Amino acid sequence: MIRKKISAAPSVRRLPSYLNIIRELQTGGNEYVSGTVIAQELKLDPIQVRKDLALTGITGKPKKGYRLPALITAIERYLGWDTPRNAVLVGAGNLGSALMGYAAFNCHGLTIQAAFDINPHLAGTEIHGIRVFPAGSMEAQIRESGTKIAILTVSPASAQAAADALVHAGIDGIWNFTTVKLKVPEDVVVQQEDLSSGLAMLSVMLRAKTRETGKPPA
Repeated sequence: MIRKKISAAPSVRRLPSYLNIIRELQTGGNEYVSGTVIAQELKLDPIQVRKDLALTGITGKPKKGYRLPALITAIERYLGWDTPRNAVLVGAGNLGSALMGYAAFNCHGLTIQAAFDINPHLAGTEIHGIRVFPAGSMEAQIRESGTKIAILTVSPASAQAAADALVHAGIDGIWNFTTVKLKVPEDVVVQQEDLSSGLAMLSVMLRAKTRETGKPPA
């Protein structure tokens, strides 16, 4: 796995939220947006928003802000969403099926071409229009297609073995939705997606609200 930290990681995580707001404004007929408006929508510091947007290389106009089409293009280019990329999904259970049905991936340039699962009852079926293949055919199909991205949603017990197979098949990047810290070569990128961290934040904020208001959440 590439160990070098991306210093702009928090900013990268905020950019998609900016993009959602910018697209809504564009739909509403606006031509420009200021960093202050984005900051107000997301309850952020305007200075932080401007620093985040500066990463994309775009500059705004005094008293006007950023031209929306140019800002959308700059953010999408910085995030790599302007380049179509194919992916495979490994583990077509509940979470995997939900991700296969997430239409917004296509808006971000990501297309799930195929899914793989050890369950023989799933092999040969389609989920949200995506074909599910036997896990045994995974390596050969990935090599043949040249796909470089994999989404991993298998059980923790199967995670490392699946990752090993993906690396052997030529996968360069793994989006890991399991709780297992994968061991991969230095040149393979792993993005760990911990769903429990989001739940932890929600729980802490609800508890803080309860302390402020004295009322338990409904």
